[in-house]
Amino acid sequence: MWIQVRTMDGKETHRIDSLSKLTKVDELRLKITELFKVEPERQRLFYRGKQMEDGHTIFDYNVGLNDIVQLLVRQTPPLAPFPLRKDKEAELSDSDSGCGSAQSESDKSSTHGEMESQAAGTSSQNDLPDLIDPGFGSYKINEFVDARDLNMGAWFEAKIVNVTKEPKTSGEEGAADAQSSEEEIHYHVKYEDYLENGVVALRGKDVRPRARTVYQWHQLEEGMVVMVNYNPDEPKERGYWYDAQIQRKRETRTQREVYGKILLGNAGDSLNDCRIMFITEIYKIEEPGSTEDGGAASPLKRSNGPECKHCKDNPQKNCRMCNCYVCGGKQDPDKQLLCDECDMAFHMYCLNPPLTSIPEDEDWNDVSEVVLAGEKLKESKKKAKMASASSSSQRDWGKGMACVGRTKQCTIVPSNHYGPVPGIPVGTLWKFRVQVSEAGVHRPHVAGIHGRSNDGAYSLVLAGGYEDDVDYGNEFTYTGSGGRDLSGNKRTAEQSCDQKLTNMNRALALNCNAAINEKHGAEAKDWKSGKPVRVVRSAKGRKHSKYCPEDGNRYDGIYKVVKYWPEKGKSGFLVWRYLLKRDDEEPAPWTRDGKDRIKKLGLTMQYPEGYLEAVAAKEKEKENKNEEEMTDTPSKGRMKRKSQTKPEEKTSPTKISPPKKIKVEAYKLTREQKALIKEDELNKKLWDEAMGSLTLGPECLQRSFKAEVYTCPACRHDLGKNYSMSVNKALQAILNQFFPGYSSGR
Repeated sequence: MWIQVRTMDGKETHRIDSLSKLTKVDELRLKITELFKVEPERQRLFYRGKQMEDGHTIFDYNVGLNDIVQLLVRQTPPLAPFPLRKDKEAELSDSDSGCGSAQSESDKSSTHGEMESQAAGTSSQNDLPDLIDPGFGSYKINEFVDARDLNMGAWFEAKIVNVTKEPKTSGEEGAADAQSSEEEIHYHVKYEDYLENGVVALRGKDVRPRARTVYQWHQLEEGMVVMVNYNPDEPKERGYWYDAQIQRKRETRTQREVYGKILLGNAGDSLNDCRIMFITEIYKIEEPGSTEDGGAASPLKRSNGPECKHCKDNPQKNCRMCNCYVCGGKQDPDKQLLCDECDMAFHMYCLNPPLTSIPEDEDWNDVSEVVLAGEKLKESKKKAKMASASSSSQRDWGKGMACVGRTKQCTIVPSNHYGPVPGIPVGTLWKFRVQVSEAGVHRPHVAGIHGRSNDGAYSLVLAGGYEDDVDYGNEFTYTGSGGRDLSGNKRTAEQSCDQKLTNMNRALALNCNAAINEKHGAEAKDWKSGKPVRVVRSAKGRKHSKYCPEDGNRYDGIYKVVKYWPEKGKSGFLVWRYLLKRDDEEPAPWTRDGKDRIKKLGLTMQYPEGYLEAVAAKEKEKENKNEEEMTDTPSKGRMKRKSQTKPEEKTSPTKISPPKKIKVEAYKLTREQKALIKEDELNKKLWDEAMGSLTLGPECLQRSFKAEVYTCPACRHDLGKNYSMSVNKALQAILNQFFPGYSSGR
């Protein structure tokens, strides 16, 4: 395989050939040194945001074929006097050793001290059962009240823990008469259900006595301002407590309804015409001083909406959404950590590895999972399970093209698509199997059958891997897979046991238009009604079949399974045989019509990007090596031949006549396609515009991907989520003509 190495400034790029997936980064540095003239110690290599370190292979970093690795050249440090360097190190050590963070630690400790003193004062106040009159204000310390949340405008049950006055400045004394005494007072409250919010200071307008009185139905009148339970996000679910003005009430024989305007705080925001679902829980708004005999006794708590929609705050039910994401347990909330990225909670003993104590840093992260610059990669669980990880063989398996991996993926049709792939005519040639996979014709890199045992087979490759295969061109007998010992990292082996009608063998059998029979096989009466299979012939089967290409892999069209049956093969073991016949409108590539069509379409061998350059560079290197050997050990005959060569032949390179341009046949529409386009009158203007680009072929029509965007793709008009689309059948038919499987992929 080969990769590209480019400097960070993009001024210099070189291709490095003859690499393997198992090439070490150390070896790669030596090759870079030859091309860039940069010592390995000064090289910093980056691939997809990771710094490549010695000791790893390019497989560990998932470097693909023809991918770009960036090179950053370290600057040579200038020589400086020793004492100056020592001073600089001292400065660095001062800044890096945490001197700057020592102040923050002291700040934290001082903050903790204030919080502890405040918590101590709060606890001492909470221990007092009686009300404490501060001497000013409408409420007393330890009194139960309703307090407004200033962010959402809802009222929550709270308790007053302190009452203070706002300090006045000299300039404000003159305006003291203009201000009411209540506005100068701050009530320090603590929400009962949200202790994590701590103590909150509120003004008198945001505090009122705890609601106790429930209105009866006959007491409700239009225009009254009451406290109701409402959920702005889910109006039919229980929510929080808001002030509301009753707009109307309605009573029928079976139900009662109340509609009101929800008041969202002092800003004047409101929600009009909201139906109140819980009409038996409409509370009277208490006036200050109306609950003098309430004392410190806790009133009945109102019910709010559940914090968690999944478990409905059921304490007996484990929930991974509102509690530990690993175990779902609701125990030990003080031992839970909250992840900033996923917003999930984790018990510190459920982590891997578990923590022994809660970290002191509020923004703590597990540094053991972070790969810093200069550190080696963490062990990959996926790669640890591969056969190559536990193999004792020293064979370099990473040089083959089947190991390089896909550099792109086919998205024109889904992976379970039956039938031809749009834009891939019969006779298309690829140099390697990985290119066939990238084109979407046959997805697996090595396996001969692509399919699913509960659905069917989508494609297969005829490569002459089984001695029982018989190829007659328009029909062939195919041998199923299995029955071979492919343990370890083997690609092929001799037949060693009987095959079974499972996995891919069963998938191919499902393509036959007959009921599945796992014992005796089956034969289709109408074989053309079976599921289509894309067939690719490989040059590896050329020694067994004259219909295989001389080089590369060729797409030969659609075949159907006529019958399948079990029999003893040449190896003496049971194998499953399949008879497939060609059922494709396009002519076969080995026929005269097929060859003419290939010439008209201009189909030639397709190579991976950079492959021809790599081969040319390798041949040039080989020629240079041979010339060096000839000059080192010249013989008389060689010298004579060398002297007889003309000077212009020595200096001028070999003249190669440029290849003749093949006249590619212009793309033409069929009669059926023309008729369908004429039938689609709604899009006549668009089709006329598209017909102007007809010479470009069907590749100019791009597929529109499915997305949850409810706007028209042409004019961007908002259609709405519930918009019902009427299907343009004529347009659907013509798109199925251009893109087989268009409707099934949507």
